[in-house]
Amino acid sequence: MTSARPDSDPTAQEGYWRPLRRLQEAMDAELARLYADHGVPIRPRYALPVIRLGRRGPMTIRQLASAADVTHSAMSQTVATLRKDGLVATRPGPDARTRLVELTDAGRELLPFLEAEWRATEEAIAELDAELPYSLARAVRDMEEALRRRSFRERVAERLDRAEGRSS
Repeated sequence: MTSARPDSDPTAQEGYWRPLRRLQEAMDAELARLYADHGVPIRPRYALPVIRLGRRGPMTIRQLASAADVTHSAMSQTVATLRKDGLVATRPGPDARTRLVELTDAGRELLPFLEAEWRATEEAIAELDAELPYSLARAVRDMEEALRRRSFRERVAERLDRAEGRSS
């Protein structure tokens, strides 16, 4: 194994996504402080499943994962946390393989705040987006369109092939 020069480490650079990730983490941390200020005992990322359960009633973990656009495994962990915190309960579902998740009274008590916070957050993000010279929402849509024309995998594979001396 050869010793690489420190300046050749590709992870030493800022990276394209790191600033966006830091921005989102900072905004999430501010929401978490807002939740704490209001005595809300959950993290903001749990608001969506709690609101969905409040609006749609009991759901399976799979249905809830689909509604929240996360994996079954991620939602299973979320439900376990919410259950531990006393905000949801589970019971047998329509077949032996499923469990239904439903809000407890404590979970229902959080709904007015969570829904108001969700709306306020969306309004604040729209206001912030309107202050930008080029809308981030538009940039995302434009990037999605560009990726429909040529996938991210194709773009990375082409560069990787060049770096490895292969032509595509």
